[in-house]
Amino acid sequence: MSTQTRSRPKSSQPKVLQVAVKVLLDSGTTRLFMDTQFAKEKRFKLERLKNPLLVRNVDGTTNIGGAIMHQVEYNMFFKEHMERVRIDIYNLGKKEVILEMP
Repeated sequence: MSTQTRSRPKSSQPKVLQVAVKVLLDSGTTRLFMDTQFAKEKRFKLERLKNPLLVRNVDGTTNIGGAIMHQVEYNMFFKEHMERVRIDIYNLGKKEVILEMP
């Protein structure tokens, strides 16, 4: 279950949005992905890509979901670690986020 907590910003600070996410760690992926519907429901700011990214399946065929058209940039936290990341927005179905596992 995902939860969303908003804190009230001071007048000079941007709005802060915290979202808990179920993540799939995938050693086979080469990128970071967030589901399109999840990103919209949680009101992430989608940034349109100048050059869409073609998505290929494991067998080399083009994915029927089409190209990646948007990304989101945000701070990802895990325990005491924080990292600024850019994540591709794509239709993942039942998964909220898929992270590359080195």
